[in-house]
Amino acid sequence: MSAHALDVLGLSKRFTLHIRGGLVIEGLQSATFQVRRGEFTGLVGRSGSGKSTLLKCLFRTYLPDGGSALFTTSEGTTFDLASTGEHEMLALRRQALGYVSQALRVIPRVTVERTVASPLVARGASADVALREARLLLSRLNLNESLWDSYPSLLSGGEQQRVNVARALIREPELLLLDEPTSALDAGNQGAVVELLSERLAAGTTMVGAFHDAPSL
Repeated sequence: MSAHALDVLGLSKRFTLHIRGGLVIEGLQSATFQVRRGEFTGLVGRSGSGKSTLLKCLFRTYLPDGGSALFTTSEGTTFDLASTGEHEMLALRRQALGYVSQALRVIPRVTVERTVASPLVARGASADVALREARLLLSRLNLNESLWDSYPSLLSGGEQQRVNVARALIREPELLLLDEPTSALDAGNQGAVVELLSERLAAGTTMVGAFHDAPSL
């Protein structure tokens, strides 16, 4: 089995602005890198340099225009995240991929704790087990217990981001994509996030992250 969990070659993404007469913007140009299994790779670059676009291409929020992104699971199966079928991609998101975006997107009228628990329920865990794991993560991320049965839309930006992190971590993904996961947090809560990420990294999770100031993991 390959020592690399992720092998990205020439990954590219263009955006066509139809309201600007078909103007083409190069969002990502020929990104190439490798990530060994269980390692953390940080993305460095100025704002607008394509870091978020790269992560969205890997998670397939965006469909790349060129290149490949070979992801090899712990079982030795390799998928090209740039071109694999939609059904396979959905299955990978449930079983092996995690993604912390810059903004929390949730289903309305689903509580905080159930939002965090939902990935485990989707994988077959009982509601009780999933809620217990969700509450443990929310506690470790210093989210006040009084907010657990509230709705994410009522939380502050920093509180929502901790919910976002907890929801990604609860599934214990093989590959975790992180887009500025600590940008809305104060120093104490940044430390709580970094501690959890460090634990998952030590347990073998492969990570690719974009940070303003890369933490020591």
